[in-house]
Amino acid sequence: MRKPLVGALLALTLLGAGAPAAAAAPATPTTKAVDFAGTVALSNCSGSLVRLPGSQPTDPALVLSNGHCLESGMPAPGAVVVDKPSTRTFGLLNSAGGKVATLRASKIAYATMTDTDVSLYELTSTYAQIQARHSIKALELDATRPAQGTAIKVVSGYWKRIYSCSIDGFAYRLKEAGWTMKDSVRYTAACDTIGGTSGSPVVDSATGKVVAVNNTGNEDGQRCTMNNPCEVDQNGTVTVRPGINYGQQTYGIVACVGTGNKVDLGRPGCALPKP
Repeated sequence: MRKPLVGALLALTLLGAGAPAAAAAPATPTTKAVDFAGTVALSNCSGSLVRLPGSQPTDPALVLSNGHCLESGMPAPGAVVVDKPSTRTFGLLNSAGGKVATLRASKIAYATMTDTDVSLYELTSTYAQIQARHSIKALELDATRPAQGTAIKVVSGYWKRIYSCSIDGFAYRLKEAGWTMKDSVRYTAACDTIGGTSGSPVVDSATGKVVAVNNTGNEDGQRCTMNNPCEVDQNGTVTVRPGINYGQQTYGIVACVGTGNKVDLGRPGCALPKP
């Protein structure tokens, strides 16, 4: 996992505390301008204000990040957190990466590090309230699985930095220490994400929709250890890809969120791990 404090110290050494944010690519007929609007900075990670295709303006807003970014620490393998009270705060960013508001959670709606690495916080504000007060819209989760070769951007609210690359492929199983993730997105080498980018939305450059959440990478070539995930295929063959980074697909979340933006793990088609 991209441990934020270790990564933060490393990044300060490599980049300097005042490193400028990467500029978003100019829009083209087939590419949306992807910037920082709707992303958030956590105390230790990145995240994004997100909505589902069926979310309503009056619904309580949701923030997406990683399960390993929880304020209570990393959930154990097999653990699932549902409807846990939280007062965590998030710094909401505008398109230029400036903080425009502090948002507050009412609860952790869902979190796990089993099969995936995801957290969803329910906020005390609605989408309509956030847009009226701060002129920021939520990013939409794509309801369909992304394809190999898709151009993507990993947008870090923690570092105010945007990484641009493509989906290189998918890892059938991604093993890291005691955790196993399924059908992980593997990036091309240009997305050389660092600590603090955990929880960043992975945005489809053509649609502007969120297709994954950034979560880990193999830092020094070790095999299946913490901060050194390995890929395991259907036949059990293990592949180590030093320096390559990964995200967890988010289309599966859509089927698990119902009316009022409430997580309902019993909904038809919902395959997220259950408690």
